[in-house]
Amino acid sequence: MQFKAFALAPLCLAISVATQAQDSAAKKKPAAKKAEYAVEEVFITGVRDNRTSKGATGLDLTLKETPQSISVISRELMNDFGVNNLNDALKLATGIQVEAWETNRTNYMSRGFEIKNTQIDGVGMPNSWGIVTGEMDTFAYEKLEVIRGANGLLTGVGNSSGTINYVRKRPTNEQEGSLGVSAGSFDFRRVQADYSTPFTESGEWAGRVVVAAEDKDSWLRGYENDRVFLYGVVDGQLTENSTLTTGFSHQKNESKGNMWGALVLTYTDGTQAEFPRDSSTAQSWTMWDTRNDSAFVEYVYNFSNSWNAKATYNYRESESMDKLFYVIGSIDKETGLGLMGWPGNWPDENKEDLVDLALNGTFDLGGREHQLVLGYSYSDSEYYSSQRPHAATEPAAGPLPVFPYDWDAIPEPQWGAKILQGATFQNLERVYGSVKLSLTDSLTGILGFNQAEYSRDGQSYGAPFDQTERELSPYVGLTYDITDSVLVYASYSDIYQPQDQKDFNEQYLAPSQGVNYEVGVRWELTENLMATLARFKADQKDLGTYAGLNDKGQYYYAGVDVYSEGTELELIGSFTEYDQLVLGLTSLDLEGESGQDIYKWVPRETANITYSSQLPSFPAWRLGAGIRYQSDIQKDGTLLKQSSYTTINLFAAWDVTDAFDIQLNANNITDEKYLTSLYNVGYYSAPANFAIGANYKF
Repeated sequence: MQFKAFALAPLCLAISVATQAQDSAAKKKPAAKKAEYAVEEVFITGVRDNRTSKGATGLDLTLKETPQSISVISRELMNDFGVNNLNDALKLATGIQVEAWETNRTNYMSRGFEIKNTQIDGVGMPNSWGIVTGEMDTFAYEKLEVIRGANGLLTGVGNSSGTINYVRKRPTNEQEGSLGVSAGSFDFRRVQADYSTPFTESGEWAGRVVVAAEDKDSWLRGYENDRVFLYGVVDGQLTENSTLTTGFSHQKNESKGNMWGALVLTYTDGTQAEFPRDSSTAQSWTMWDTRNDSAFVEYVYNFSNSWNAKATYNYRESESMDKLFYVIGSIDKETGLGLMGWPGNWPDENKEDLVDLALNGTFDLGGREHQLVLGYSYSDSEYYSSQRPHAATEPAAGPLPVFPYDWDAIPEPQWGAKILQGATFQNLERVYGSVKLSLTDSLTGILGFNQAEYSRDGQSYGAPFDQTERELSPYVGLTYDITDSVLVYASYSDIYQPQDQKDFNEQYLAPSQGVNYEVGVRWELTENLMATLARFKADQKDLGTYAGLNDKGQYYYAGVDVYSEGTELELIGSFTEYDQLVLGLTSLDLEGESGQDIYKWVPRETANITYSSQLPSFPAWRLGAGIRYQSDIQKDGTLLKQSSYTTINLFAAWDVTDAFDIQLNANNITDEKYLTSLYNVGYYSAPANFAIGANYKF
């Protein structure tokens, strides 16, 4: 294929240049002789200590040097606030909206748009719908990074919302481990363990195992969720110049009493209904079990002190089994009737493979040192969707009793044999590159490109489809050091997204294109405290937006232009040696093609503050608070509203000894009752709740 040849040519050329540079350097100066074990120990230790993600550009840049907004959710921050799943972790990030519109499905939003692209250790793994099914455990991650704005360089496809980068835990250089147990409201119980050890005396090979098991009920009637998670990783040194890392993770979720869709809150006159906080549309037979397995292999070769090549292979596999119950309609104020039910049984499975090859190094030009990254990646996936049908005469497929109805009001349908409904085969092939040019002592330029070819084919409900798209996405950024502590930056990036939504005639919508403009200033107020003020403009062309029902009664979508503009302020760091602060403020406007206010379900103002501190007089004690605010929202085209609200979470931790600590977490202490989303209408939030945990380090 011509595209493959084009993709590999610059990578092969760059490897050749790096190899020649290494050979030339070797001829000029003989290598110093060192004890073999010392070389290996120093090298692998350095690799482990310096494994960092590549942010928005693929380059080795500090947070200050990156011309785009990035927030970091550290392991320490997640531990402090008792965060065990991805939904709760992302609520700690600036400018991120967690749209929990179902008990088991969530979308993440940034700058008014769904985040549809992710990275794992800096390798792009696109998620076309942007939906995360089930609660994803975060215990295997050292940190999460949220890159706001379009980011085509590292993920290939997506939109102008942002990118989430998951940074896996890796083996440590010392033997260490921890064991934790916790319990709390809603019969919450959790046990977790993390153990890392070198396998050899020199430390050239090491491994790490992370396990967690969690059971919990819910404030929602009948809802239960159990989760088991396992992650293992081994890394080591193959030769003096090369390392190998391989790992595997497994997560299984079992849910009972889950909702498909969410609450129906509309009366027949269009006004909003109000129900008890534990209200649920689910029935006793509803369930949704998911399994997610992933494996990876990473090989790194150092040509010299300034060049290295990395080859990564990632494999992901998931499946789900469910018995679901969907509720639609509107409620009569007088009788409480008017809702209709529809059960569903939709087993599905998905498999994905991704190969990424990247070359990273520095070169001299014009008396200055510059940095270059070139890469090639290929991914493919297979998705199979099936159905176990039911008879149209089933009681669950008709008028429902007065809501809220009993937990066992509607009998489970008789399900038929499994039938394949659709199969989708996708692949994404791309070549990408970026370069950091040190133009002057103060001025730095960053240029990048992503050339992608995306194709998919298959059949859906018996109708075949075949689609191929090719796009080039550029990236341009500038940073300028006004002083040693103040830097200004500007960047432009775009990205495109093949869409899964279909139009009135059941044809896929044309790809959407996202464009992001951003200017900002970063100010190091002290050695440990940095402020970022950014102004952004994020445009999304032909974005698939719900448009109604077609003549077959199926949802259809239309491409709509949406324009987002806003300001973000973030303050991170510490005032003293005892404390840690994250403060984030976001304000945005969203307009449609005619300048009208659009996507009113997206809050226009959000704020998050987390602060923790040791007590100087009692250093064994650590206290903290997390505050999150969002402005009022409204579901488009309806009278449904959610007033602005603020939630407050607190924690207190006591280091009983150097190895043993106890921690208390209190969430939503003001007992705010609010809807989790108006994207597709959500459900009521958790009331005030508590958890206590103990952790032992060894």
